[in-house]
Amino acid sequence: MSSAAEPASTAPLGAGASAAEFAPEPHLPELIRQRVVALAAAVLTMLPADELPQPLRKVAKFAPNRRARLGGPTIAMQLSTDALFRQRIGEKAAADAGELGEAIASGTPPAAGDPAEIAALAYLLRPQGWREMIAASAEAVAEQAETAAAAEALRDAEVRAARAEHDRTVAKIETEKLRAELAKLRDEMTTVQTEARETAKALREAQAAAKRSAELLSIEKGRATKAASDFDAELRKLRSRLSDAEAAKDDVRHTAREARAMDEARLWLLLETIGQAAVGLRRELALDPAQMLPGDAVAAAHADSPGKQSPASRGLDVDDPGRLNQLLALPKAHLIVDGYNVTKRGFAEMSLEQQRNRLVAALGLVVAQTGAETTVVFDGAERVHGLPPAPRGVRVLFSRKGETADELIRRLVRAEPAGRPIVVISSDKEVAVGVKRHGAYPMSSDSLLRRLSRS
Repeated sequence: MSSAAEPASTAPLGAGASAAEFAPEPHLPELIRQRVVALAAAVLTMLPADELPQPLRKVAKFAPNRRARLGGPTIAMQLSTDALFRQRIGEKAAADAGELGEAIASGTPPAAGDPAEIAALAYLLRPQGWREMIAASAEAVAEQAETAAAAEALRDAEVRAARAEHDRTVAKIETEKLRAELAKLRDEMTTVQTEARETAKALREAQAAAKRSAELLSIEKGRATKAASDFDAELRKLRSRLSDAEAAKDDVRHTAREARAMDEARLWLLLETIGQAAVGLRRELALDPAQMLPGDAVAAAHADSPGKQSPASRGLDVDDPGRLNQLLALPKAHLIVDGYNVTKRGFAEMSLEQQRNRLVAALGLVVAQTGAETTVVFDGAERVHGLPPAPRGVRVLFSRKGETADELIRRLVRAEPAGRPIVVISSDKEVAVGVKRHGAYPMSSDSLLRRLSRS
């Protein structure tokens, strides 16, 4: 299965072994090599699974017609290197070959046997003188190949000669046909020439008629052109009148739009002036929500009366959730919460994650009740990923690296337009002073906690 340079069989030395068995593997002609692989592939599945070499276990699962084609190189390599496997395959192949296998095993191959089959069985069984059998079979195979090639060449020559004779006969017949067709074509050419002369005469007559028709057509085109010109002139006049009418209509529409736009501009200017005046007045006076109602002034005169409530009892300070409710009821109010400032005063015993989750969930209820825009700000130092989604209407922000939550809160307040109600929840006095300077309403963390405890 391999060339003379490949290693010898690896079968162990034993009793009766000769040095010839360990000589290099003989070179097999391609026909004999293919037959050896085909015999091995045919009986491969007859071996038990534990006797199959590892590389051939997958090949044994192939269909019979694919086993030799796809696994041929692997089978050939295993036969040339594994003496025990080759011996087992040879025994199965000899049994499958019947009398021919027995004759090869005994070292007496039949003279009339197939040389390729004898050489393949001899390579697998390796009886006494197997190398000579392979050599003799290789010579016989080569002679058969030469004989077959010579016979094929002879058959090709005979076929070419028969084809040439056939071509000569066909050419003779075709020549006769061509001569007959040539005579026929000459007759047809004479007829065509006669018809061509008659057609030329008819063509001259048709050309004369066409010339007369062209003159008449030219006259009619002139008349049609004049009529079309008159029509186009009338059409242009009508289009001019239509254009003038549309221009007048557009002028009327434009004048109406300008009048309406002027009225709307006056109305917008009036409303904008009133709104800006109100915003400027509130910022100028820095008014907080009313701490005292008109009825409280009347009640103050009866402060000493039994069963009466003094107006001081209705005061709403920075810790009163009632004041917070009043502020959140203002139109377009924005609630900004200092997150950890609230959670560490209200539920410091929890972990930071639990504090955040509890506060954000509670603010969701506030948004649902008041509809106020709500933003809660946390310091970013403990920022974590994978936070649960915030309730609808609650914005959760973390300060960036190098920035505190207080600075982010002041930046949020400065970003709002002047006059918008902004409520900042933080017990940090510095934050309260800073946001109040920008028109926000500061409330303590306790006011929100008390508000949440009542929800």
